[in-house]
This record gives sequence, structure tokens and C-alpha cells, in this order.
Amino acid sequence: MIKVVGIGDVHGMWAELWSVLRATSVASPTYEPTDAVVSGRYRVVLVGDLVHYKDARAYAAAVSADTYDPTDHDHLRRAARAQIRELYRFRDFVDKTHGHLQIILGNHDEAALLHNYDLGTRGGLKHDEFRPDRGGVDLPEDLAAWIRGFPREVVHHGVHFAHAGPTPGMQVFDDFFYHDPDTKTWWYEKPQLVRQAGHRFGVYGHTVMKDGIYVDKDHALAMIDALAHRQFLEMIVTDERLDYAVSQV
Repeated sequence: MIKVVGIGDVHGMWAELWSVLRATSVASPTYEPTDAVVSGRYRVVLVGDLVHYKDARAYAAAVSADTYDPTDHDHLRRAARAQIRELYRFRDFVDKTHGHLQIILGNHDEAALLHNYDLGTRGGLKHDEFRPDRGGVDLPEDLAAWIRGFPREVVHHGVHFAHAGPTPGMQVFDDFFYHDPDTKTWWYEKPQLVRQAGHRFGVYGHTVMKDGIYVDKDHALAMIDALAHRQFLEMIVTDERLDYAVSQV
């Protein structure tokens, strides 16, 4: 039997992430992995998108400015450096968990590596801080290599974790992914996809849950992009048992 903690998209919400890790007894008061996660009794799965802040206010706070100017190359570099600093800190923590904290590759993480798609906030702000061709900076190569190693899916006792959804096509961030409305709407228009894909239960992010984590018991899925609410999904899992609850710090 293991306890699995599922955490939604981070997008630079490091304070919220650390508060969840401490509240779930994954991180100690001194921000070190606890014996529970190091030993593997607890597992943690983050469903991706570590990078790119969610809105202009978060960018402004990161660069210590009243307002964030995405055309200001200094702002772009400062936004990148703020995230790089936290990524190094978190990578060190993850390394100490002996593989029991897993991070799924999100589309924003991949875009920060490949610069192949123009991504932005809901308010129209472009995420250019990791675009050297637009005044930003590349991720350091050791961080880039770490992120490239993130899996696109994780399975614990038949419970499927992925960034956007249950099908293989939703785990490849190409033109189809960005232009197919199913990527954002499948969970309420086609929730049967989880069982059709052969999963016992599915846990996904990518689509912001404005009212908090959404659980569809009938179709065996949870949409957990709700870290802004400091919410997370706790699961007790064996081959025979599956219990879960939405929790909040």
C-alpha cells in the first residue's frame, strides 16, 4: 500500500507548492524530504508545467516591479532568473527523494526547452522569458537536461497520471494538441476516454479548475490544476484498494 499525493500545475507558484509538500509530510519544516517519501511509503506526482507564471501580477512580483513589461529585456531576464533559482532548489529536493517524487512533462516545460510554440497567459501576456531570440535566456543546460528527462505519464497501481489527458495524443504537444478543442474539453464532453484508454482512474492537469479540484467519480477521473487554491489530491492505492480525497492547506 502506498499513499500518492497528486499536485497540479505549478507555473511558478513555489510558495504554494512548498506549503502543500509540508502539509502532506513530504517536506520537513526545514524543507528536506521526510522519511515517508524517501522510503517510498509516500509518492508524489506533479502533473507538469513548472515554468511560466500564470498572470502579470505574478511576473511583476518575480521581477520586483510595480508592473511587468514583457518587451523589457531586463524584465524577461529577471523573470527567467527568478524561475531558474527556484528550479534548482526544487531539483535538489527531488534528487533526495530517490525517485519517489515524479514530475510529468507539461507543455509549458517543453515549450521552454524547444521554443516551438508561442504560449501566453489568459490575459494575453506572452511567455518569452526563456526565448533568447526575444530578449530572454535559455534554461541552463543542466536544468534543461533534467526537464527533458520528465516522463509524459506515470502509473501507480493502474492510476494514470498525465499532464492533459488519458490518450497518447494528449501527451504530445504538437499542432494537433494546440488546435484540438478536446485537449481542454474532453474531461466534461468525453470523460469516458479514461476507461476507454484502459485506466483504472485518471489524474490530470493542464486545464485550470477555477472552483478547485474536480472529481468525476462516475468516470474515474480528477482534474487537479488547482494549486492556486492550495489544493491537492491524496490517494491510498493498492491493486485492490483505491481511496482518494481532495485536501487543502
